Amino acid sequence: MACNEEAHNDYDRPLDIWTFKSVSDKKPMKRRDFINKTAAATALSTLGLPSPIQLSGKDKKMQTKIKIKNVSSNFERESLTPYRFGGGAVTQLWQTAAWLQNDSGVSEIGLGTQSPLWSDGSVARAHSENGANALMFAMSEKALQLIKGSSFTDPVELLDTVLPEVHAYGKKITGESDLRKTFALNALVCVDNAAWLLYAHENNIKTFDDMVPEEYRPGLSYRHEKVASIPSFPVGTEIEKIKAAADEGYFILKLKTGSKGTQKEMLAHDMEFLSNVHQAIGYYETPHTKDGKIPYYIDPNGRYESKDTLLRFLDHAKKIGAFDQIAVIEEPLGENDESYVGDVGVTIAADESAHTVQDAIDRMEQGYGIIVVKAIAKTLSMTMKIVQACHERKVPCFSADLTVNPILVDWNKSIAARLAPLPMMDIGLLETNGHQFYTNWDTLETYHPRAGAEWTQTKNGVFTTGKSFYDESGGIFLPSAHYEALFEEI
Repeated sequence: MACNEEAHNDYDRPLDIWTFKSVSDKKPMKRRDFINKTAAATALSTLGLPSPIQLSGKDKKMQTKIKIKNVSSNFERESLTPYRFGGGAVTQLWQTAAWLQNDSGVSEIGLGTQSPLWSDGSVARAHSENGANALMFAMSEKALQLIKGSSFTDPVELLDTVLPEVHAYGKKITGESDLRKTFALNALVCVDNAAWLLYAHENNIKTFDDMVPEEYRPGLSYRHEKVASIPSFPVGTEIEKIKAAADEGYFILKLKTGSKGTQKEMLAHDMEFLSNVHQAIGYYETPHTKDGKIPYYIDPNGRYESKDTLLRFLDHAKKIGAFDQIAVIEEPLGENDESYVGDVGVTIAADESAHTVQDAIDRMEQGYGIIVVKAIAKTLSMTMKIVQACHERKVPCFSADLTVNPILVDWNKSIAARLAPLPMMDIGLLETNGHQFYTNWDTLETYHPRAGAEWTQTKNGVFTTGKSFYDESGGIFLPSAHYEALFEEI
């Protein structure tokens, strides 16, 4: 794919956390700093990004320079009712926490939820579930050690600098030479969130809107009063459960396909699943779509090995009368499949393959008509850049889940509520499925600093995101006593 100049501009900014000394400086740069800087530049080149040494940078308003004095990390395991997708299953999710302290003693905690199976199935399949999580957590810790003692002014710059080295480290410890960048981004969510909170504190920022840098605000300028809550149903879900959700008012449902087995077996199971779903709820109506019909959101998680398999699935959808109700099919093909998909008759969305802004642009050129964004899986920093790139190209986005905890749901909702609606709908979209799979979801809800707030509750399949949601920024700036206790001995 041709890489256009506009895409590179997303990285066209000076990097502050490792800085070369000029010739006139009396104190020369230490050899270790030079190696680190050069390694980062080399890694950027490996990822196909311009080296920061060669960039002229953008003019920016003066911002507070933040020095990171101390760092720490922790995590908790949370068990799940097995969530099956991508040919595997998740039975627990690690809730990670990154602690950053500046040189004046102010500290902030950023949260993340790890999902090795989603972010790189090859790593998940090569290790035990705990083993894959341990590898990802080691990458979070690596990032913290990289930034300890350094300074930054902008979390986006911070991410741009550490991502290549964390990705390279991940390749080394996983043994995967083609480790997906999303695996590294997932590991960096907790670090990125902590950096944004510290950035907000140091710059006296009180709201999410003010925290968004000016260059990314056009893509996040919408204000939905309601956001649809999208539940997710794994491969093999009993149809009665799907029907029960529709009866509760959920009007757009995420249906996981890509069953286990050979491609022939998978396709047969997927066709049967769609037939059963359509027979059970295909006649339901909703006021939130232009045609009044309930839409299907289908996600094979890259299991279809060819475009022909996708087309056969769609032929079946036409045969049973479900084709026109397919709102989107997310990631049907493998990441390395460069087939053009803008001609299949339904909108195809990119999710985990759109690791970075350039990857998203490449997918758009392949005919992908929606980019699914995950601030809670690929970092808020990367998400802002992807959203802006989509806005400039008039390609819609919506927010999807990573089965995250309630606090991270509101980080994700903060994006979902500000994205323009899809053409066929009048409402924001947010997939959130934690309430379906965490065995201790009710307890996790109590960790939210605004537990019980109206905008944390789903009613008739919808979150109400009115004035209080925007005024309080979904509670993301407020401390959580539970997660603060993880670092009480520091």
